[in-house]
Amino acid sequence: MKEQLMARTFVELADSLVADFDLVDFLRLLTDRCVDLLDASAAGVLLADRDGVLRVMAASDERVRLLELFQLQNHEGPCLDCFHTGVAVSVPDLRDEADRWPLFTAQAQRIGFSSVQALPMRLRDEVVGALNLFHTTPVPIDPADTPFAQALADVATISVLQQRTTERSTLLNEQLQSALNSRVLIEQAKGKLAERRHTDMEQAFSALRSYARSHNRRLADVARAFIDETEHLPGLSAAAS
Repeated sequence: MKEQLMARTFVELADSLVADFDLVDFLRLLTDRCVDLLDASAAGVLLADRDGVLRVMAASDERVRLLELFQLQNHEGPCLDCFHTGVAVSVPDLRDEADRWPLFTAQAQRIGFSSVQALPMRLRDEVVGALNLFHTTPVPIDPADTPFAQALADVATISVLQQRTTERSTLLNEQLQSALNSRVLIEQAKGKLAERRHTDMEQAFSALRSYARSHNRRLADVARAFIDETEHLPGLSAAAS
């Protein structure tokens, strides 16, 4: 039965990975399904931003969100250790780890959690975050559940890395398109200036570039202003008159 539910969950998560999927919504769905599938009382996801700083990205309830924030603010806890080492951390009874994470264990027990399992979100050598499962009673971690939990963490990892790859690709495409648009403007400006100065295109380009550099402006902006004649460009505008 659990295998069937797991299969349906993977299908559901995969269906969420559309081209413009909402990562926060996806990760919240992931935490909800972890609670349903793995008999966890709550689940949360910590995710590193592009600077490597961990953020709380999703939580199945408010207690977990606050506990995850508490870990980050106090720089201790199993979820942080999991992220920094890339190795799963299983704690059947938090009372046994009071010396290891004194602040975290006290806070977790204060709000009702007694055990935790943190699983790395990693692909080869890249760790992007941690999927964290919490229980309200001290319970041994079921070895049969760990592969399922790690599989869910792996799905989340792939989704995060895919989005980042897409964002990088989009950024590069935008930069490329911007460069192409700039090139068109510059070519137009070169032609206009060469015609008015009765000179060749290379000399016209040199004049445009020299003006941009001497006035600390982007070449494309100078080219656009010259083409549109929206402002007076000393040296260039005079030559065009």
